[in-house]
Amino acid sequence: MEEASQDEAGLIRTQGKAAAPSNESPALEFRRVTFAYRDATRPALKDISLLVERGQSVIIMGEGGAGKSTLCRCANGLIPHFQKGELTGDILAFGESTRARPVHELARRVGLVFQDFESQLFSTSVELEAAFGPENFGLPRDEIGRRIAEALSATGLAGMERRAPATLSGGEKQRLAIASVLACRPELLVLDEPTTDLDPEGKRQVFEIARWLRNSSTTAPAVVMVEHETEEAAHFPRAVVMREGAIVYDGDVRALLARPEFMESHGIRPLPAAALFARLGETARPIEDADALSQLKALGYRLDRSRWQALAADEARRAHGDPIIEVRSLSHSYDGIPAVDGVDLTIREGEFVVILGQNGSGKTTLVKHFNGLMLPRVGEVRVAGAETRRQSALQLGRQVGYVFQNPDHQIFADTVREEVGFGPRNFGLAPDEVARRVTESLAAVGMAGLEAADPFSLTKGERQRIAVASALASRPKVLVLDEPTTGLDYRQNVGMMELLRRLNDSGHTIIIVTHAMWVAAEYAHRAVLLSRGRVLLDAPMREVMGRTDELAQAHLVAPQAVRLGAALGGVTLSVGELAKCLTGT
Repeated sequence: MEEASQDEAGLIRTQGKAAAPSNESPALEFRRVTFAYRDATRPALKDISLLVERGQSVIIMGEGGAGKSTLCRCANGLIPHFQKGELTGDILAFGESTRARPVHELARRVGLVFQDFESQLFSTSVELEAAFGPENFGLPRDEIGRRIAEALSATGLAGMERRAPATLSGGEKQRLAIASVLACRPELLVLDEPTTDLDPEGKRQVFEIARWLRNSSTTAPAVVMVEHETEEAAHFPRAVVMREGAIVYDGDVRALLARPEFMESHGIRPLPAAALFARLGETARPIEDADALSQLKALGYRLDRSRWQALAADEARRAHGDPIIEVRSLSHSYDGIPAVDGVDLTIREGEFVVILGQNGSGKTTLVKHFNGLMLPRVGEVRVAGAETRRQSALQLGRQVGYVFQNPDHQIFADTVREEVGFGPRNFGLAPDEVARRVTESLAAVGMAGLEAADPFSLTKGERQRIAVASALASRPKVLVLDEPTTGLDYRQNVGMMELLRRLNDSGHTIIIVTHAMWVAAEYAHRAVLLSRGRVLLDAPMREVMGRTDELAQAHLVAPQAVRLGAALGGVTLSVGELAKCLTGT
């Protein structure tokens, strides 16, 4: 691959492409491919030319709607065989046109893990899920057993063979989807955002899997991964950035990470170290922690303790109201396995709290008790002073709004107006009042004017906002959101979290569950850290981010901006905070 150059408009565009090995066809090749879905107003892919050699690893990045998932579906023949539209150009997998081979034949060589990973899980046990592909290939029983064991071990699911997929956490389900494809031993593995639902340790494991595949043998598969996590992207040798269906960068991943302005303009979260140096006006763009620290010291920067202490002083002045949610000795188990184990917790009016913990630590189980989706079997939960067991669903719905991890699990109406108005109508409010609340709620989430739209015609980020508006329309005191940024690009992440910040500033109590440590650090005021169903730590955010031992115990890692500040003498929660606290000699 020839190096990419920066054009006058500031976009990095591919200047050429690598030649395939002389004796064998590449794993994947797009030759001037354009594709438009049926009834679409514009193409999802525009004149795409891309070559992935056998054994090569490529990370694909870009804002939502850039065409990344469409490209993935083209790789294994889902487009054009199942998802119809107008396709021009040629798509080749191992030298053969994907038009000419049915998907079930391509599946022997090309494995795809969907962005919506739950949609590809359907078996009754983890073991059967992993066995499905090899069994359909007609492999011997012993070989199927070996592949199951290898795939489950690689994804950290060994020992869960008998578990039903429905009982797994979101992150465990995501790893199972990966395992089911790994068991087929594809020569080309395509992963569409495989870490969206994973904790930092789970994300690390997925990237370890990718490295393990690259180094496992002389016939290691090619890997194409769509990913938003910039701190992990450095482990890939090559990056492709897409925008509006076109490729705008194809080249060295570290050269991309050193261009924070370019990344942000394309809906990708800049690497904090590089973004910090850009904010300071320095020409250097380090990527690694050690390089950033050594260059800061060489340039004469140090942490101004008085500025840093002013941040802590501002936090100490925050005032909160009376207890709104009280949890006492709460325990809950699934099939005899504790998910929440003796939790005591108090949340006050006006707080912004994040629930942290690795996959399977009990986060979702805990917050589902806050609005009566689950009722205590052991212990008690009080909302506004009354036990949830003694309140009706309508009473709890007026107090606590809940937004599911996947907005599609709660959206069902034909129009946005009907969706957002469902709660108020259920409360028996007059039509005029329902209409007023729909208008107010849509305005609050920046979706005014879409009342007549079909919710399922909207983007994932827009559907997430509709789900929030639906909860707001009931005017709850508390808003609980389970992974509110899952599947969103950087701009959508920021948009969602700024919305929650505004709601918190206006008096709403906000509780979020998230694996995005930078989101937690930059937006929440307090963190509750769970480990194996128990509260490991409950403290202000700055304190929690500085407690590296407890974070490590929970398999969590502080974001880069936090690590850099801590190394300089004070925990900083964002690039902006760190830049404000630095002073030159």
